[in-house]
Amino acid sequence: MRNICMRVNYDGTHYHGFQTQPGGNTIQDHIENAIFSLTGERVKITASGRTDAGVHAYGQVFNFKTESRIPVHRWCLALNAWLPEDIILTDAKEVPLSFHARHMAKRKTYRYSINPNRFPDIFHRRTQFHHPTRLDIEAMRRALQLMVGTYDYTSFASTQSQKLNHVRTVYEAHIEVDHSFSRPGSDDQGIIHIYVTGGGFLQHMVRIMVGTLMDVGEGKKTPEDIPGILAAKNRTKAGPTAVAHGLMLWNVEYDENVQKT
Repeated sequence: MRNICMRVNYDGTHYHGFQTQPGGNTIQDHIENAIFSLTGERVKITASGRTDAGVHAYGQVFNFKTESRIPVHRWCLALNAWLPEDIILTDAKEVPLSFHARHMAKRKTYRYSINPNRFPDIFHRRTQFHHPTRLDIEAMRRALQLMVGTYDYTSFASTQSQKLNHVRTVYEAHIEVDHSFSRPGSDDQGIIHIYVTGGGFLQHMVRIMVGTLMDVGEGKKTPEDIPGILAAKNRTKAGPTAVAHGLMLWNVEYDENVQKT
C-alpha cells in the first residue's frame, strides 16, 4: 500500500465545491473517477479542506491510499488525461502512510481578489469580484490587521456553521494591489488581492472578512469598528458575505518533518 499526496489547481466555476455530495459534480468526484479510470481502484481522497461551490484553488492538497505501482512522477500527467481542462494536477509525492492532508495541515492561505474598476477584466472575470466602486485601500489595510490574532470569530462565521467552537487563529494577513493590467493613464485602482493565513477557518469566514473590509473601503464602517465586531460574536454586526468566485485557496503548509507537496 502506498500513500500518494498531490496538489491540484481548479477553476471552481462549474462545480458544486470540492467535497463529494449527493448532487455530484464536485472536484473530488472528478478526481476519484479519474483514479478509477487509470488504476481500476475505487479510492476516497482526503483533502486539506473543502471549498464551497464557485471557489477556486491554486494549492489544494489531498492524499489517497493505492496499491498501484505507477511511478510517482507519472501520476499527474496520467490523471490529467482523464480530468476536465479546468482541473489540473501539478505535483505528486509519495508520503508516509500516516500522512493525512487535513489533520496534518498547519497553515492555510486564502486569496480574495476584487476588481474595483469601472469594467470587469474579461480574462479574469471568473476569479475576481467586480465591484465598480472606488475603495479606500489604506483603511481596508488597517481594518485587516485588526482581524489578525486569536479570537472567537462568530461574527465572521456563517449562521449555518455547525462548529461548536468558533475560536480560530489568523496568523497574518495583507493586501497587495496589482496594476499590471491597468491601462496607461487610466484612473484604475488596480486589482486588490487580500491574503489571509490561518490555522483553520470557519464556514464563509474569509468571505465575510472580505465583505466587512469592503464596507470599510466604502466608508460604511471604519477600521476602529473591527474590535467591537469581533467582541459582539454576532453575525449581523459584520459585513455581507463576499461572492464565492473571488476566493481562491492559495496555499497549504505542513510541518518541516512532513514530506511537503
